[in-house]
Amino acid sequence: MSECAQIVAVLKRSLKARGTTYRDLAQSVGLSEASIKRIFAEETFSLTRLEQICTALGLSIAEVAKMAAQHATTGGQQLTMEQEQVLASDWHLLACFHLLLNGHQPADIGPELDLPERPLRGLLVKLDAAKLIELQPKSKVRLRTSNVIAWRGDGPVRRLYEQQVKSEFLQAEFSGRHELINFASAELSDASAKILKRKTELLARDFAELAALDAGLPDKEKHSMGLLLAFRPWVFSMFDGLRKKV
Repeated sequence: MSECAQIVAVLKRSLKARGTTYRDLAQSVGLSEASIKRIFAEETFSLTRLEQICTALGLSIAEVAKMAAQHATTGGQQLTMEQEQVLASDWHLLACFHLLLNGHQPADIGPELDLPERPLRGLLVKLDAAKLIELQPKSKVRLRTSNVIAWRGDGPVRRLYEQQVKSEFLQAEFSGRHELINFASAELSDASAKILKRKTELLARDFAELAALDAGLPDKEKHSMGLLLAFRPWVFSMFDGLRKKV
């Protein structure tokens, strides 16, 4: 996919995530709906028009370009096996990296993890040595990775923490603010299963892009959120037992 196509894809997903239609966008930038549709279809954006569209979506051109670069593939960036092993070796280190990914500054991470300045500095040095961050003067840091990481399915981080995460995540009523759980089971054709799998992948990408966009917001304007997606051929064990008896 070309860079232009990636930027257009980010804009389209941003429209969808915000519930904004082409008609809404056209009114915001002073064009007809047909003109907006043509611009998106032909990918013919002048810089001025691109800035107007980004502004209407509450974004900057730089933010859109960053999301396009970071999420050209679904699910975020994959680290090397060595980098994952370093993170899996120390939960303080993994927690520190997670907070940095979400836009927290070292000065805020110490109190968050109940770490004095010297141990925190040691974690930052380890992350710098692993080429996950660039440690700058006065404990300033710059990420060397995307804000969203795609952990290896068979990697050390998921092996170490996945079962605990699954167990803790599902121990909730899912009835509070920003909480939702929905389970469905049905018999689908191969074609329908492929469509739903693709939609699930796109939702994961939307989550990743919104996380990258919100990383720069002040801490008081963000909430730590989790998204668990799963999709596979499955038969409820009760039904499976009944079928075997028939």
